Amino acid sequence: MGLNRREVLRFGAIGAAGAMLSSAASSVGLPSIVYAPPPVPRDPLAPLAPVPSAPLGIDPVLFQKAKASLDSHRYQVRARDYLGIVDFTKSSGEARFHVVDLMNGRVESYRVAHGHGSDPAHSGFLTRFSNDFGSYATSNGAYTTGEYYHGKYGLSMKTHGLDWTNNNAEARAIVIHNAWYAEPGMLAAHGKLGRSQGCFAFSRDDQWSVMRKLAGGRMIYADKLV
Repeated sequence: MGLNRREVLRFGAIGAAGAMLSSAASSVGLPSIVYAPPPVPRDPLAPLAPVPSAPLGIDPVLFQKAKASLDSHRYQVRARDYLGIVDFTKSSGEARFHVVDLMNGRVESYRVAHGHGSDPAHSGFLTRFSNDFGSYATSNGAYTTGEYYHGKYGLSMKTHGLDWTNNNAEARAIVIHNAWYAEPGMLAAHGKLGRSQGCFAFSRDDQWSVMRKLAGGRMIYADKLV
């Protein structure tokens, strides 16, 4: 679930370490399993490494939209080696959060929860996006990953919205965290995950895998194809 505003203000930096991920000292106090090295600065006008078609398991239209968004936000996204793509057309019971290695096209896919404001009937499918405060809904658009911090769900990571459809993400405390309702047992019992307050909620193991690849200001693109 998302954090309330008070928690955001309280946990504005990394927990015990108090270091920002973008600094060279950011690995201090972080489990090695979730540490990602800072991105290597590159010319934002340089073309991406060629990935000729959508990697296996990702809708080609969504993949092209995500790559176009990465290109359009070239000045806000320093690292363009890994890209997160979330296909909210799929149900929460499916592995729909894809981490793509843009250098070779390899993909790792994970289950992720959506906000209960996006699925009031708890059908397992996202039916609406919202960027509004108090909506508890998921927002679509491009995000960059932010700082680690310790919050209600332990080690978590902030996100920053880059589009008008999600530019309230940081103020709404839309973050990457783990949650009991995103663990495999929930899927086994109900065939779908529980719902967050708009955050990207994973099982603990999956959350660490995602953060390890996408930390350091890398981009996440979330959308649903009509």
